[in-house]
Amino acid sequence: MKKFPIKCIALAVSLSSVALSAHAEVLYVHAGRLVDVEKGQVLNDQRIKIEDERIVAVESWRAPTTQSKVIDWSTKTVLPGLIDAHTHIADWDMTNNVAEPLLHSPQDVALMGAKHAYQTLRAGFTTVHDLGTYRAFTDVALRDAINANRVLGPRMNVVGAYLTVAGGGGEVTGFAPGVEIPADMRVGVYRDANDARLKTRYLFQHGVDTIKMMGTGAVLAEGTEPGQMEMSEEEMRAVVEEAKVHKSYATVHAHGAEGIKAAIRAGVKSVEHASLLDDEGIRLAKDKGTYLVMDIYNGDYIDEIGRKENWPESYLRKNSETTEVQRQAFRKAVQAGVRIAYGTDAGVYPIGTNARQFAYMVKYGMTPMQAIQSATVVAADMLNWQADVGAISAGRYADMIAVDGDPIADISLLEKLPVVMKGGAIVPPDVLPGL
Repeated sequence: MKKFPIKCIALAVSLSSVALSAHAEVLYVHAGRLVDVEKGQVLNDQRIKIEDERIVAVESWRAPTTQSKVIDWSTKTVLPGLIDAHTHIADWDMTNNVAEPLLHSPQDVALMGAKHAYQTLRAGFTTVHDLGTYRAFTDVALRDAINANRVLGPRMNVVGAYLTVAGGGGEVTGFAPGVEIPADMRVGVYRDANDARLKTRYLFQHGVDTIKMMGTGAVLAEGTEPGQMEMSEEEMRAVVEEAKVHKSYATVHAHGAEGIKAAIRAGVKSVEHASLLDDEGIRLAKDKGTYLVMDIYNGDYIDEIGRKENWPESYLRKNSETTEVQRQAFRKAVQAGVRIAYGTDAGVYPIGTNARQFAYMVKYGMTPMQAIQSATVVAADMLNWQADVGAISAGRYADMIAVDGDPIADISLLEKLPVVMKGGAIVPPDVLPGL
């Protein structure tokens, strides 16, 4: 048996594409502690057998009888690769300029997306639900490049474009009358319920995995208010029904209480933000089995950096009006037993720091194990990807991270860059400078 320390593990990386190569050989991982998110417990001294990118078996440690490669994580805690169920990888970073989306070509955005993809993966997030880009289908192209091993990044579930009313939360707004927005930034803009259905069909025809609706106004968009409904229940139901035709589902951006409830009644799989969620909405989400994806870290970042960098005053006001009420709604939803998937809105705050939200979820009512489960097995179930990701168990991809210390005792340990494995291959730690 050969044992290799982490820093000496041979990694096949294409110099032209910096992509992970698939393992054809049998590989073993010696886990000192393994977080079993399916059972909600930590197992000691485990052996994980990997073959052809997937986990074959998980059992008590014993040295392999053959001359097999063993990754020695015997001093570390091993967790499933994390899932962020609300990112914006395939777009530009957030700034104080409402015109920022117009300052970058589709080619610029694609290259920035490749950078964001690596930063996300390096942070331990091996799967994401990427929920919108102003340049339509940039996310589809990035997902396909990652799947083809041309770009190094997480497994991506993508929506292609924002499905939104004209001038709504999914539009580029804040310009003088007469300014024309490029057509690829208006792919998801619809007129009525039937048009929303047709636009949904168009998105699926162009390769999206799921649909993102803008059900209410947005915090970070001029001319919209978070509490106001922008899509009717009829329109949302038309989108949900069309998504089902394509054996998929729709999620909804909804801050306002009435928009949240209308979306749940319309049959959405998950509600993003849910900032002004009321008690009736919590009961409805619980009864319908609707997932909530609540970005409860984000408000602090927007307030701090937004004031420092002079973001539009309307952004700061709306953020102040939604931050604390969202956190209290989160606490109530946890207590009620609503299914909550980990989602951060990364892209509003820096990509690659996705793990900052864990401590907030614990502060506002989750146990550390529940917070980890929200970013693994719960998020995988929400994506309908539970056969492939979300747990360290036989049949799933060998996506996992290894950290020093005990994240059950100190959840903030997940904020430090871990050792990351995707599909049985270690992610190189130094592809980009400064990481």
